[in-house]
This record gives sequence, structure tokens and C-alpha cells, in this order.
Amino acid sequence: MNIAVLSGKGGTGKTTIAVNLAVNSKNAVLIDTDVEEPNSHIFLKPHIERTYEIKKKYPVIDTVKCTLCGECGDFCNYNAILPAKNKVLVLKELCHDCGGCELVCSFDAISFDKRDIGKIYSGKSQNDIPIIYGDLNVGEVSAVKIIERLREIVANEELVIIDSPPGTSCSTVSAVEEVDYAIIVSEPTPFGVSDMKMVVEMLRHMKISFGVVVNKSGLGDNEIYEYCKDEGIVILEEIIFDTEIAKSYAKGDILSYKIEGYSEKMSSIMNKVLESENNE
Repeated sequence: MNIAVLSGKGGTGKTTIAVNLAVNSKNAVLIDTDVEEPNSHIFLKPHIERTYEIKKKYPVIDTVKCTLCGECGDFCNYNAILPAKNKVLVLKELCHDCGGCELVCSFDAISFDKRDIGKIYSGKSQNDIPIIYGDLNVGEVSAVKIIERLREIVANEELVIIDSPPGTSCSTVSAVEEVDYAIIVSEPTPFGVSDMKMVVEMLRHMKISFGVVVNKSGLGDNEIYEYCKDEGIVILEEIIFDTEIAKSYAKGDILSYKIEGYSEKMSSIMNKVLESENNE
């Protein structure tokens, strides 16, 4: 079973929930697909057992064969390949590795080379929790290649907890694609609810079952509860705003080991998710 944990914006507690769900779930593997700023490993402190180098292809132009017809440039939606007056310019950082430019070239003038875009690290925490996380190189415009590889690595695992990128970007869509259930973590503030609504719309469009965890409960107002009631959205759990939680989090602690009752809340969330899936 694949369970994605996501949020409309950063700072809602998404990673905290993902890490603690993994800690409290038997046979769970945690993957951190927020590869622009991964931080699940900061809490689990894994011993890294394997590193994967992730490469992306980019086009190389054979200037002898190229006739400057412009077909490759017309095809590329990302402006990664630009036919100019005397040569074709390739902006390899913008290339999304789709291979389309080669297909439309009638003169066999396009081949491909590869370049590094980031790494994937695989290991286990001191408490034997498997974690796999990606780290995108600074300056890269797309994280999808690394996220797809992360999902491939855990394709045969029994239970996968996915710490997803925040928001509704291409990276988020790639991370949650074909998951069995999604947990939206939101704070009860106007910004939190506003951004959560975009995630709800995305998940409904993708036909993914989901529920909400209200983190930092008591910090804002009642809008999130009213919205969930009106939309028929299940609230899986509430976690009250507590300075002791904030202090423990700031130290990099795993809250299930430090905060009384936190582990029970994670188990409650997981049980409700499993019950929801069994009833469908």
C-alpha cells in the first residue's frame, strides 16, 4: 500500500507526520520525494547503505547532418532546443528528457548525452526504519526524474509512506500518482486552508481517496472544520498546538519517542486509513 502525506504549503507539519507514521507502522518504508529540500533524514538519522546517481539525457546536435529546419525547436515546449541562424542552441538545464526532438528530426541529427541532476540515498535509522530520499542539485528546474526513480525503487514494498513535495506542482503530481490514499496535513489558518483547497481539487481530479490531519489545532480559527464538513472530507486526527512539540521538533527529535500520546495518534491515523481502504 502506498500512502502519500502532502500539504498545500510548507511548514504545516507534513514531514513530521510522515516520519512518525513510518515509525509507528510495521514494515513501512519512508521515501522523501520533496527532493528540493529533503528533511525526513534529519529526524531518522539513517546510516546510508546505498547511493544512486540520477542522470538526465539532453540533446546533442550533429552540425554536419543538421539543416536548421527548426522542427526540433517547434516541438519543444520547454524551449530547451532553439534553432538559430547558424546553429541550434541547446539549453540542457531546461530539457525534460522526453526524447521528442529526436523523433521529429528527419535528418538523424540528434543524439543524446547524460548529465547528473542529483542523488538518491538509501539507508536505515537506528531503530531500523528504512528511508530513501532524493536530493536534487541546486539550479535544476525539474525534480520529476528523481521522484520517478524513488517510486521505482520501492515498487514492491508492502507499505510505503511518501513524504511529498508541498503544493500542487508537477513534482507533487509525480509523487502521489497512483497512490492508494493521501493524507493532507493542514494547519487551521486562512493560508493553510486556502492552500489545502488546491490540494483537495488536485486529488479529486486524480481520483485519489484522502483525509485531513489538522496539525497545530487551536492556533487559528474554525474555517478548516467548516470546509471539511461542507465538502464531506474526513478529519483523520487533530494534533493540538503545543510548545513542547515545537521544542522537540526544533531539536530534531522523533515526536513519537518524546511526546506522550503522539504515537497513539499516529496509530489512530493509520488505522483509519486502512479501514477506509478496506471499505472501498
